[in-house]
Amino acid sequence: MRKLLQSVATLALALAAGAAEFANGIPKDPEFFPLAVWVQSPKNAERFKAAGINTYVGLWHGRTEEHLTALKAAGMKVVCAQNEVGLAHKDDKAIIGWLQGDEPDNAQAQGEGKGWGPPILPAKVVERYNAMRAADATRPVVLNMGQGVAWDNYIGRGVRRNRPEDYPEYVKGGDIVSFDIYPATHDHPDIKGKLEYVAKGVERLKKWAGPDRTVWNCVEAKIGDGDARMTPHQLRAEVWMSLIHGSKGIIYFVHQFKPVFREASIFHDAELLKAFTAINHQITELAPALNGAEVEINVTAKSAEAPIAAIARQRGNEIYVFAVAMSERGGGGAFEIPSLRGKHDVEVLGEDRRILHIDTRFEDQFKGYKVHLYRLTQPAQ
Repeated sequence: MRKLLQSVATLALALAAGAAEFANGIPKDPEFFPLAVWVQSPKNAERFKAAGINTYVGLWHGRTEEHLTALKAAGMKVVCAQNEVGLAHKDDKAIIGWLQGDEPDNAQAQGEGKGWGPPILPAKVVERYNAMRAADATRPVVLNMGQGVAWDNYIGRGVRRNRPEDYPEYVKGGDIVSFDIYPATHDHPDIKGKLEYVAKGVERLKKWAGPDRTVWNCVEAKIGDGDARMTPHQLRAEVWMSLIHGSKGIIYFVHQFKPVFREASIFHDAELLKAFTAINHQITELAPALNGAEVEINVTAKSAEAPIAAIARQRGNEIYVFAVAMSERGGGGAFEIPSLRGKHDVEVLGEDRRILHIDTRFEDQFKGYKVHLYRLTQPAQ
């Protein structure tokens, strides 16, 4: 009876804590932004660290003492299954979250030769979540879902295909909720090359998650299966689309399955690895801005067929604008920041050029799926 009462009390404390505050969760350091890899071997931890990764989500062949030692030596944070080894290290700050079973919203394999059954019911996912929070209320539970978050007609949901109403219930099974869709290397004509589906999924997940849960998402960073190949341009667009639409953490999927299996295919593509590394280091450099105060911004695209998305953040006397073209068509865009007055020099980060900001407004041109990052420095008061 005492153990039962302790479990109930622990669960009540966990539920009251809310998603935003966990003593052993995501570091509150404004210079930290979660940049993770999905289910990778700790043997590559130092290589991933050099490429700007700071977190492992899931572990190849599960968590062991040796895995924890190797990841800690590399300075990696970890989101892992809540198994015996993980729970034995509840005091270890390297573990920043517990991982639910992957993609419960998809049809579930019934075993060899038995085909596919329905998705796991949301109620079962929530039941598992409650048990995980009861075991440890100091860390968030991370729940990753499948392509149905962004694409209603995804066949992989089986009998729940075209049933988006399931997702407001699924998100109750995580404090950090995520999803995956990989349009750059996708094989379906409805999705292939349409990078905006990444942003669509983030937007929908944010709506379903509400203010009490944090949204992350998975991004492809891999050699495609078969003839598909992701370009550095597509990788940068998908990452910044995610951030601009509200994702608070990026999980990279770097596996290749065909024609050969490569667990960490990013290390087999020098051009993509270079872009991957540059993107991650730039995000880490800009983390204080990404984690900074929101600034009101109005975005106007010159063509309805070439929409542009942007957010503005403030850090000290600097205002940052992060923008991306949301289609393969190029076009112009105007950005208005109502709180600004007077003339300001706008630095376009990483492009060695500047734009004159007049009063509250500045303009720029975008190629298809192009990302531009801007910094404005306000005069000291």
